Amino acid sequence: MILKKLPYLFVAALLVSCSSKQYELIDDGIIVNIKQNSKTDVQKVRIQVLQNELIHISATPDSEFPKDSTLIIVPGIKTVPFTVETDNPDSIAVVTSKLKVLVSKANGGVNFKDKNGKTILKEKSRDFTPIEVEGTKGYSIRQIFDSPADESFHGLGQHQADEFNYKGKNEELFQYNTKVSVPFIVSNKNYGILWDSYSLSRFGESRPYEQLNKVFKLYDKKGKQGSLTGNYVSNEKDVANIERAEESIFFEDIKSIKKLPENFPLKKADVTYEGEIEAPENGTYKFTLYYAGYVKVYLNNELVVPERWRTAWNPNSYKFSLPLEAGKRVPLRIEWKPDGGKSYCGLRVLTPQPAEEKDNQVWWSEMNKKLDYYFVYGTTTDQIIKGYRTLTGKSQIMPKWAMGYWQSRERYKTQDEILGSLKEFRKRKIPIDNIVLDWNYWEEDSWGSHKFDKNRFPNPQGMVDSIHAMNGKMMISVWPKFYRTTDNFKEFDKKGWMYQQAVKDSVRDWVGPGYVGSFYDAYSGGARKLFWKQIYDNLYPLKIDAWWMDASEPNVLDCTDMEYRKALCGPTALGSSTEFFNTYALMNAEAIYDGQRSVEPNKRVFLLTRSGFAGLQRYSTATWSGDIATRWEDMKAQISAGLNFAVSGIPYWTMDIGGFCVEDRYVAGQQQYDKGGKENADYKEWRELNARWFQFGAFAPLYRAHGQFPFREPWNIAPESHPAYKSILYYTNLRYRLMPYIYTMAGMTYFDDYTIMRPLFMDFPKDKKVQNTSDQFMFGPAFMVSPVYKYGARNRSVYFPEGTNWFDFYTGKYIKGGQQVTVDAPYERIPLHIREGSIIPVGPEMQYTTEKKADKIVLYVYMGQDGKFSLYEDENENYNYEKGQFGKIDFTYNEASGKLAIGAQKGKFNGMLKNRKFIIVAVSKDKPQAFNYDAKGKEINYDGKQQIISLK
Repeated sequence: MILKKLPYLFVAALLVSCSSKQYELIDDGIIVNIKQNSKTDVQKVRIQVLQNELIHISATPDSEFPKDSTLIIVPGIKTVPFTVETDNPDSIAVVTSKLKVLVSKANGGVNFKDKNGKTILKEKSRDFTPIEVEGTKGYSIRQIFDSPADESFHGLGQHQADEFNYKGKNEELFQYNTKVSVPFIVSNKNYGILWDSYSLSRFGESRPYEQLNKVFKLYDKKGKQGSLTGNYVSNEKDVANIERAEESIFFEDIKSIKKLPENFPLKKADVTYEGEIEAPENGTYKFTLYYAGYVKVYLNNELVVPERWRTAWNPNSYKFSLPLEAGKRVPLRIEWKPDGGKSYCGLRVLTPQPAEEKDNQVWWSEMNKKLDYYFVYGTTTDQIIKGYRTLTGKSQIMPKWAMGYWQSRERYKTQDEILGSLKEFRKRKIPIDNIVLDWNYWEEDSWGSHKFDKNRFPNPQGMVDSIHAMNGKMMISVWPKFYRTTDNFKEFDKKGWMYQQAVKDSVRDWVGPGYVGSFYDAYSGGARKLFWKQIYDNLYPLKIDAWWMDASEPNVLDCTDMEYRKALCGPTALGSSTEFFNTYALMNAEAIYDGQRSVEPNKRVFLLTRSGFAGLQRYSTATWSGDIATRWEDMKAQISAGLNFAVSGIPYWTMDIGGFCVEDRYVAGQQQYDKGGKENADYKEWRELNARWFQFGAFAPLYRAHGQFPFREPWNIAPESHPAYKSILYYTNLRYRLMPYIYTMAGMTYFDDYTIMRPLFMDFPKDKKVQNTSDQFMFGPAFMVSPVYKYGARNRSVYFPEGTNWFDFYTGKYIKGGQQVTVDAPYERIPLHIREGSIIPVGPEMQYTTEKKADKIVLYVYMGQDGKFSLYEDENENYNYEKGQFGKIDFTYNEASGKLAIGAQKGKFNGMLKNRKFIIVAVSKDKPQAFNYDAKGKEINYDGKQQIISLK
């Protein structure tokens, strides 16, 4: 039997006659009833058709579905017609023009097929485990999908283990400083999964990592069973060394580090954990290393983790896997040099994965009312991301100034410092748009007051006005954190909108003597409105341009265990923090976005937040990768982190260029240089690291430097004569000259659901070699960027995807696709290559993004394939583009004829140019052309009418 989607009342009348109670028709789909064998078996499966390629799957062991609620899906998605097929004895199918979704009558398993009947994705199993928290009942849920061997997974937000393709890997999804979890993946099998859960979740593996002694037999360095040997050697005089038995290596939070030796000075001590481990079964064991300070790991006498470093107060995780044999004792050695009075070290392990999960797609969440996920079909990654944004909201066009350079530091301590920095940029003619005021501009004991310390910032209005007078914008740090003595805290507290655990426990922060405070409950609609009102009353009148939402995980206290973290950030207005653990940043962003648009609806909002979740893009919010370290491996990790974040559907991402937390050796190098002007080895490396990081950063969606001392202003990195300074200046100028290209991409994120920073597989899906390429990417349709992330490297290996040929940006040299080539990478240059068929508009030299209109554009056309580009322009800082007030000029190159068509001007907006000049520069295999701002070419006077130009 085939039923079509019919008016709801008529459908209701058909239920008994057509369904035999096996299924029920609802307005946008069906509910299939499944016979339970136990109370935790699925009883109902719901298939909802949102679009022809968007399907919502829900399942529950209960007799009825709980009332629908979602924090991530936008309302008003228009449904489409569908049919229901019941002829198959084993399943019931919902059919759209793109998909057939079958539900097993026996167990409720779901199978997604394309219109030709080919399976795209199939559920393997699902489990519901009852859980009750704070009087609310729910389920821990595990969902397993079949996954073919050649499948790849990308997305999941931004993580720091430098993993790219998550096939066969695992990631725990929670929010923390440097870790942003977005439960969305894109598969190379033409689909995406958006997992609608807000609790602690896992992908790829449902089990948590275990301490070593829960898995292995441990032997100390003398062969005695039961523990490893810990050696603590101090570098201070009169401190006795310690050797002791270690039952596990788990010093990962402020509770467990109390098990380290009492009164032993850890800073710069040499700590070694050694002995042997014996595995209980054959197979691959997955390890996670948690570290602060310097650490190396040797397993089976091989260096499996080369030296890594992270600052003492902000540890990092690193994962590795090794095959082990049952009953075979394998040497283990961890060399750890703590880098602070408190420091963290841990090594945990997972046994070989059970057969039902191994190599499959696994999702697990701690607490849900029901199973909820969204299936997104698309033949390209761009189509899948478009589907994701249909579900979770359009990405706003950021204000044009946000596409320029931002200068930040931790921190400008006075009004004179921030103004002096911007003045120096203007004096040196280094382009800049945005300067940032980080935390602690308030009086020491007044965090959350939103009021300036008058001794250091005597005239806030004058400060903002001066920044504007220098054609700059100002972003300010506003935390969701309040000291209990502030009026703002008391106003929240009176309404019951403050998290109380930190106050009850008198948790003190790191400022001065330490002050007690907490975070507001962003899950309350009233609290969100109050948060904005307090900003509006105290900061908004100053005409500050943008908002920096720091610590939005929320990070009430660093380095706590997971259960205490939940206690510190709950209960929320919607329920327990166990259930609503990961979405605080989304709620906080909504507060500012809705607030600003309510008082000034036509001024573009800009938010930068340290955390994020699915849907963040609809609040005109970008994310940065948190307080990362200043190491080469950390720079490299940002490439894969940024690319996976981009594939997670949120197009605007940035990082602390240079890293935030600085090794002592770099600080000492700066201090020595300041005293005597000599560049020691460490400071030499520091300068090269920053040069390479700026080169990479210029091709991130947002271009921003930030960090602790040494300062990141270009002149504080190196003098004008130094190659580091020259390189930073070159790429900053290049960023501004490419503004017509970059701002067009900003428009494309809204109109075309485009992604700016693009893994190679997005544009070259047929080239299987790029599925795992994590250290190259496309910056828009034209530029292939290959960052240099090794100290002293003056070349690097670059893969040129097949299906196109390439041009060296600097020389115009022609390079065939489908090959690996070692290319030059001199100190001052990052390898950049342009694909055939690219059209790149290059604008005027500028000191800020709106200084000049692009009335003269050098238009580079890279011949060899057909090409197209649509130049986008609008009013830069308002929302009139939502009303159709924008302009486009289409450029189309035909390789066969060798002709470039400049289309007629489309659209209209205030300030749109009626006339401009194009200088057409053709680059071909036979006529290579180095990139040059002043290149000679065919000059075209354009008056808005179509023109055809022959380039051959």
